[in-house]
Amino acid sequence: MEIYQLRTFAIVARLGHITRAAEVLHVTQPAVTAHIKALEQELGIALFDRSHGRITLTKGGELLLPEVEKTLAVFNSVLSKAKEMKGEVSGKAVIGTLGDPDFLRLGSFLNGLHAALPLLEIKTRSSPSGLMLDEIVRGDLSAGFYLGRVNDRNLATLPLRGVLYRIVAPMSYNDRLPGYGWREIAALPWIGAPSLSHMHELLVTLFSGQGVTPNVIIETDELSSLDSLVRAGVGLSLMREDLALAAAERSELAIWSHGAVDSQLSFVYLAAAESEPILVGMLSVIREVWRIMA
Repeated sequence: MEIYQLRTFAIVARLGHITRAAEVLHVTQPAVTAHIKALEQELGIALFDRSHGRITLTKGGELLLPEVEKTLAVFNSVLSKAKEMKGEVSGKAVIGTLGDPDFLRLGSFLNGLHAALPLLEIKTRSSPSGLMLDEIVRGDLSAGFYLGRVNDRNLATLPLRGVLYRIVAPMSYNDRLPGYGWREIAALPWIGAPSLSHMHELLVTLFSGQGVTPNVIIETDELSSLDSLVRAGVGLSLMREDLALAAAERSELAIWSHGAVDSQLSFVYLAAAESEPILVGMLSVIREVWRIMA
């Protein structure tokens, strides 16, 4: 059952009139009727007697009304306390990020966090995956968006989505790629990433099981520019599948269809801090932004 259904029941019981209840709740009469019907179906009892053109409480409705009013009072108390806390929680939150703010839904998250905790000083810091976890454990970061597995028992994770990476190549290789195996693909020129980056970890994961090592001819920490380097013909790289498919559809690069590597995007934080007000606020907002059921 939903809190709005209980609220509708209490107001209809108090007013004894569907139309007046709809006016108080600022909803339509059919909506009020639907709320009551859904609540009755879930409880398995009739709450109102609708005979003789009137609506009155049944015996069951009379017995439940005091309990419903107690529940609504507790809910309103919690809501009031939460609103009060929004104006009290202060401090600083430093959030680790890794490229592509749209992919992280960073704007919506930061906007929601500021609205929930207006006194909180919020900072973001781009941090390589290889350093981010240690920075969270040390307290240099309050939390962070992380790609990959987390094996540190001091840390807790909120999984956001799975991410698939594909092998992409300059269009000049397009006709030859279908006939290549792992050995030929590894021998082509590759664009690498620093050892502390998630892209480097993905590349190692992808090739470690194939018994070959990619021929990295250039390394860049500008991971957002990988697609432009591939388009320019510098070499092969890994790319998020959604970006790779869009670029391939525009004939900007080619995809080798025989290899891919999975990863996981998570929101990572210190497990011991899970009940602290700032982190409670962050987790609440990120669940809302990513539509994750608690």
